[in-house]
Amino acid sequence: MLKNAQKDFIQRHIGPSIDEQNIMLKELGYKNLDDLIKDTVPEKILLKDDLDIGDSNSEYKALRKLKNISKKNKIFSSFIGMGYYGTYTPYVILRNILENPGWYTSYT
Repeated sequence: MLKNAQKDFIQRHIGPSIDEQNIMLKELGYKNLDDLIKDTVPEKILLKDDLDIGDSNSEYKALRKLKNISKKNKIFSSFIGMGYYGTYTPYVILRNILENPGWYTSYT
């Protein structure tokens, strides 16, 4: 059962199969994914070395890792928007006062 869960997780999050990738590459005129990447990503930012990301995890292990990482978050009070009220401002006020540069620039 765990193997099936891991397989389902991989299929949900990894993307198209090899056959689907080959169909898309053929449609774009490329033989492999490396050629597509070389033509798409600028040379200056293209990663030359292989990416070492380790083995895949099951959904359970991935969620457990994420939960442990999230426990390091610190919760603070947010004071953004204190005193803000979603008041309706009539269009005539918006246009003639708030959007009128004569009220907030020296070029009047």
